[in-house]
Amino acid sequence: MPSENSSLRLHQAADALDQLAHAALARVHVGLSPVSLARAWTDWALNLAVSPGTQARLGTEAQTIGLAWLNESLRAAVTRLQPMAPIAHGPDADTDVPNSAQPPKDPRFDDSAWNQWPWSAMASANQSWERWWQSAAELRGMERHSREQLRFFSRQWLDMVSPGNGLLSNPQALQKAADTRGQSLVVGMGHAVDEWRLRHGLTPLQPSSEVLAPGQGLAMSPGQVVLRNDLIELIQYQPVTMQVNAEPVLIVPSCIMKFYILDLSPHNSMVRWLVAQGHTVYIVSWRNPDENDALLSLDDYVRMGVLDALDHVRSATQQQVHLAGYCLGGTFTAIAAAALAPPEASTSSPSPLASLTLMAAETDFSEPGEMGVLIDAAQVEMLEDLMAEQGFLSGRQMAGSFQFLHSRELVWSQRTRSVLLGEPPYSNDLMVWNADVTRLPAVMHSQYLRHMYLGNDLAEGRYIFEGQAISLRDITVPLFAVGTAKDHVSPWRSVFKVHQLVDADVTFVLTNGGHNAGIVSEPGHAGRHYQMQTTAQVDKQPSPDQWVATAAHRQGSWWEAWSDWMQGHGSGEMIDARQPPVEPALGAAPGRYVMLRHGD
Repeated sequence: MPSENSSLRLHQAADALDQLAHAALARVHVGLSPVSLARAWTDWALNLAVSPGTQARLGTEAQTIGLAWLNESLRAAVTRLQPMAPIAHGPDADTDVPNSAQPPKDPRFDDSAWNQWPWSAMASANQSWERWWQSAAELRGMERHSREQLRFFSRQWLDMVSPGNGLLSNPQALQKAADTRGQSLVVGMGHAVDEWRLRHGLTPLQPSSEVLAPGQGLAMSPGQVVLRNDLIELIQYQPVTMQVNAEPVLIVPSCIMKFYILDLSPHNSMVRWLVAQGHTVYIVSWRNPDENDALLSLDDYVRMGVLDALDHVRSATQQQVHLAGYCLGGTFTAIAAAALAPPEASTSSPSPLASLTLMAAETDFSEPGEMGVLIDAAQVEMLEDLMAEQGFLSGRQMAGSFQFLHSRELVWSQRTRSVLLGEPPYSNDLMVWNADVTRLPAVMHSQYLRHMYLGNDLAEGRYIFEGQAISLRDITVPLFAVGTAKDHVSPWRSVFKVHQLVDADVTFVLTNGGHNAGIVSEPGHAGRHYQMQTTAQVDKQPSPDQWVATAAHRQGSWWEAWSDWMQGHGSGEMIDARQPPVEPALGAAPGRYVMLRHGD
């Protein structure tokens, strides 16, 4: 019989070998777990194998789709090959293909060239098989997660083999190559080489003539760093009005992003706009962690990132604070707000908060949308083994996950324009910020995935902060929550669940746009609109569909409504503007931490 010690050593050696294998697999599979994917395919295949009716239905649907596609393609080909067939020129010209042969509306195939055979047949085939696979994934008996994974991954694969991604199957690329005598392909190859060089930490051969970076066109709002610890810098911004609202605003962005998403160019800077409205604005700038920070925990991020900053603002202003969090920063601020108001606290002790604002931030992760497709136990274990080897999840690995979620827009469409059409890579302030990636330390990221996505501990009252259980029900300060209509990171219906979790009046805003563009929604931006409605704590909580049906529609930016709301939930007192203290050891905005980049 082996001794207990030898058995323990054997298990430890086996675990270490497994960890190395999982980390290697994670790198090969771009962080995706083959176990998770195989489980989804097996779930689908086994349920299909015992469902003869569904087999017949899918076979019939495939035959119907195939015959319809063949019929329309032949008609389009005959029309195209007729001697006197008209030839389409330009985006407004008439097409020579019958309307029934044209593919459904799809931004990838907007150009009129896609309405002509054989390109219309290729586009139609890609779209038809996508519709068939969405139907094929709806099998009785499948686990919901497996169904979502199958639908998602089948769409990704069909996006990858889209005819628009190949030179010989893309009529726009062929026509432009002919018009430029191949020059567009030469330029596109240069773009491809530069993209490869950037991925490997090398400088591009054709650097952009316009340089955007923090302090160079971005993050230009004047201010001072007033606090620095091992995890954050706290920036206080210079006032531009003679008087300000008594209650300051403290904003906590996500640590997955650099803070200047909220201080982009001067025309769309939330920070600059709030300062102009008479608010004293503070913002947290997270330090980009390295391998020495592997043991930083979720508690550390809440304590050092939110509560330390809040303590400084309270001490400096002697006022209640409007606390606002964006994305993961909103989850942090919700934890902090709950921890600040335990049930046993005396009602005579005033809250340090005047209000709480959650921008595209989830507190209930039971329905996380597309992000949930990439998160399950097998996936998390693989990421943990990868992070145990590195000490962190790199910014490029994190960005790769988001790109994978939106590969059609963020990968294939951009590469088509850049490589096949030879168009200069489109760059603006938001794209420069998006490329300025950050890392996540191993322990914190593991805790976040397990406690939020897998366990939903925060919403269900099981989350432990610094050894004490906390409940979002203890949040009683007025709450302003923002969801964005096209958010795939924090779906608005998931954000909306905060109504059922807090014991407070909730003002909810649903604005158009996505996770970033919906939040960076400056006044004067054409096409901005939103819905807004307040639900009192004593009222029956509406469902998302009920809320959408009754909430008032408004034109313009939700920033204006938010500023008015904060003023309405403050004391109403105006005081002389606060000047940020100048401390040479800390320096001026945008600070040091935002400049910290790693080569991965």
